[in-house]
Amino acid sequence: MTSVYDANGKNVPCTVIEAGPCVVTQVKTTDKDGYEAIQLAFGERKEKHTSKALKGHFDKAGVTPKKVIAEFTRFEAGHQKKFGDVLNVNVFIEGEYIDVVGITKGKGFQGVVKRHHFRGVNDNTHGQHNRQRAPGSIGASSYPSRVFKGLRMAGQTGSNRVKLINLQVVKLIPEKNLVLLKGAVPGPNGSYVILERWS
Repeated sequence: MTSVYDANGKNVPCTVIEAGPCVVTQVKTTDKDGYEAIQLAFGERKEKHTSKALKGHFDKAGVTPKKVIAEFTRFEAGHQKKFGDVLNVNVFIEGEYIDVVGITKGKGFQGVVKRHHFRGVNDNTHGQHNRQRAPGSIGASSYPSRVFKGLRMAGQTGSNRVKLINLQVVKLIPEKNLVLLKGAVPGPNGSYVILERWS
């Protein structure tokens, strides 16, 4: 993250995202595929690390192998995209609000205190021993003789697909294809995210 100053001199925290160039690698139509969509690809990938199926897919579009592929089904009125078209940060407007989809940081197997913010046992007296971060009773007895689904317990934390809505585009740097979004986005540094513009 970084920060920039707005017109009023206020320091705004921002996340810098490289948003292009993205190449159209497939155009889906209602007649052929049953719905309308365009497929965008981003990032360079070595040919030796690309499967034959993907290589053929990229060759059909006339582009070099890419790292990430994403499909978009909503468009502005009158859009006309074809194989090989390149999209960059010029599709965004400074000051507008967009959505960001990404995979959150994975934190591995975690206990209930970190995962669900349980308090644990706050008192060390009355014979309590090493119970500060334990989950406690899970509530099942002779009835219902089972544990209800969805009970909050220890388990895998993070690494979820998350959408953050209404993040403001603070600044665009077209010569480097950079978008500065107000606030944080899901995922670690260097991860891939999807920017969705609805206006």
